[in-house]
Amino acid sequence: MKTLAVIISSVSILIFITLYSTFPELFQSRQVEREKGCVFNSMMGIETTENYAQFKTPDKVVASIDHALGWMAEAQQKNGGWGAGSHHRQMEMDPHAVQADPATTSMVGMALLRNGNTLESGTYANQLKKAVEYLLKEVENSNPNSLNITNLTGTQIQSKLGQNIDVVLASQFLTNLLEKLPKNDPMRKRINEALNVCVVKIQEGQMADGSTKGAGWAGVLQSSLATNALESAEYAGAKVDTDKLSKAKEYQTGNFDAETGNVNTDRGAGVVLYSVSGSARSAAKDARQVTERMQLAQKQGLIKDAEDVSADNLRKAGFAENEAIKAQTSYKVYESAKRTAQREDVMSGFGNNGGEEFISFLQTGEGLVIAKDNSWRNWYDDISGKMVKIQNQDGSWNGHHCITSPVFCTATCLLILSIENDLQNLQKLGGS
Repeated sequence: MKTLAVIISSVSILIFITLYSTFPELFQSRQVEREKGCVFNSMMGIETTENYAQFKTPDKVVASIDHALGWMAEAQQKNGGWGAGSHHRQMEMDPHAVQADPATTSMVGMALLRNGNTLESGTYANQLKKAVEYLLKEVENSNPNSLNITNLTGTQIQSKLGQNIDVVLASQFLTNLLEKLPKNDPMRKRINEALNVCVVKIQEGQMADGSTKGAGWAGVLQSSLATNALESAEYAGAKVDTDKLSKAKEYQTGNFDAETGNVNTDRGAGVVLYSVSGSARSAAKDARQVTERMQLAQKQGLIKDAEDVSADNLRKAGFAENEAIKAQTSYKVYESAKRTAQREDVMSGFGNNGGEEFISFLQTGEGLVIAKDNSWRNWYDDISGKMVKIQNQDGSWNGHHCITSPVFCTATCLLILSIENDLQNLQKLGGS
């Protein structure tokens, strides 16, 4: 029997080797195979994200970005949009077998902008023009009584992030687009009008606690992105209700208790990463203001130690009586949340990478840049190396749970990898 077992085992190995050599594609299904370098391994102590930094070299990152942009251009649909697909067909990886949606198209548009494309120049200027036209028509033709800009329902992005995520991401994209347009560009008026439509809808969709209506599986991310959208729109000159923006930021920072380290994950699918990355991102601008005012006060001799961020020192630094405690809270939330968001066990998210994890990584990084926090460079080395290592052979990325869409995931990963291209704009956003 032992001899027979050895013979069967040897024959099986021989057959496997022959098949693998002749038909390697049979063993390369990216739809079901767990990605190499999965954050689940980091959580279990098999790998650490620090090891990924070795994959971050200028040549490798540039090649990764170029490959992804080429794949994205091919994925664009005839109407100018891109789609993530239905929540009920999460394993559909063909970008042309799904319907275009505004949320996914907005993410791609932001990725194209961040990688040097405008309406007039860049390798993918033509793709960007088509995307802008698609999105403007969606906004202009939207129901004025609806909180969203599309009649499409049940998309992966809506089901996981929130029912009104399309208007949130469209607002962010239009703001980013305005930043790239010349002041006399004839498109500015149309884009501004569309942006204000989006802002009204976002604000009308805000609940009493500052969160956004229609939360999905990880609705805290929709609320966080809505906060970012309002903050950016205000900077771009849109008609933003400052009370609404303040309430939105309070909701995000309120999800994290800087004193105890406790995180409210009720609307974050029980996943710490989703909530804490939003808290860090939303508190970044306020934290930077605190740091800069404290440093100035120390130079002026008003305080002794710029790192002693007490309410009393903040008052001495020029904060009004009723603002000092609020500013202190925002600063503490940012400092604690940014560290929590980068912990190995927290970065594991749901256990492996989905679009929600990629969005959370992006929010953490953008928050660090907005705050002018030099630790963003260490974050970038680790996370960009990880992105390069887990990229698919065709140039895309896809999720392994929930938001699996290769288009949405690729756009988000492109935004992460090319964050260095937007340092100036992000830091302007964080200015006083």
